[in-house]
Amino acid sequence: MRVIISGGGTGGHIYPAIAIAGALKAKAPNTKILFVGAKGKMEMEKVPAAGYAIRGLPITGIQRELSWQNLGFPFRLVSSILQARRIVREFQPDIAIGVGGYASGPLLYAASGAKIPCLIQEQNAFAGLTNRWLASRVQRFCVAYEGMEQFFPANKIVLTGNPVRQDVLDLSNKQAEAWAYFQLKPGPKTILVFGGSQGARRINESISQGIDQIVEAGFQLIWQTGRNAFVQDAKQAHYESVETVKKLEFINRMDLAYAIADVVVARAGASTVSELCIAAKPSILSPLPSAAEDHQTEKCPSSLVE
Repeated sequence: MRVIISGGGTGGHIYPAIAIAGALKAKAPNTKILFVGAKGKMEMEKVPAAGYAIRGLPITGIQRELSWQNLGFPFRLVSSILQARRIVREFQPDIAIGVGGYASGPLLYAASGAKIPCLIQEQNAFAGLTNRWLASRVQRFCVAYEGMEQFFPANKIVLTGNPVRQDVLDLSNKQAEAWAYFQLKPGPKTILVFGGSQGARRINESISQGIDQIVEAGFQLIWQTGRNAFVQDAKQAHYESVETVKKLEFINRMDLAYAIADVVVARAGASTVSELCIAAKPSILSPLPSAAEDHQTEKCPSSLVE
């Protein structure tokens, strides 16, 4: 079987995609998998690191407010669709899977036009713009929440939950490796803080303001700041020489971070909530206020890990 998986932009799209690829390989080791992402986005780094080939499209997002940046979007979209058609023609997939994000649209549009069966995995309670646009061209929608009939045809929906990274499924016996990896000690309580792959300004600011109290209380801290420009406050916090604070732009081994975390502070992204449920970690979740229809707040209370 030959499978194209498209989408990305953030870890919330990329890691479910990699989890899908891993599950397909586990069931059918001879499966040929090709990823298609957006040039310059994090999938172009994370997917090869996971052992899969990826092709990039010049697609970008569209600003939801009036912006001069939108002027070039139609040209990038057309170019991306043409390149996606070429990729589909060359790879000849048996199925195309979209996980949301910029690249998912052009690739699934091209694949469906070539009569390739298409499936979308929607992680969120409020369907993304790309996935809604593709609703009439896709055969199946795998969703994590009930009530998605407001976005997709009911006869196409399958309630599956969200795919999670394979290494998060079993955290037992990983503590010793985790202590060594983060250079922390097994005695004190450990707090894990992250705001998603791109960071979260409000969370970073709060941790920066409270870092002295965290250290004085004897807690250890693993803190993923994210790579965006607004993490400057996190980078300026005065703890560089404190052994119990580990500040990282990105945590490559999130399974090890989960393994030793006593409590997690994070955004209420769909993939994060799914992983926290699997890891069974007490959590303080901060919904992203700007998320579409405030869907993180809507689903956050019922999804908190007690």
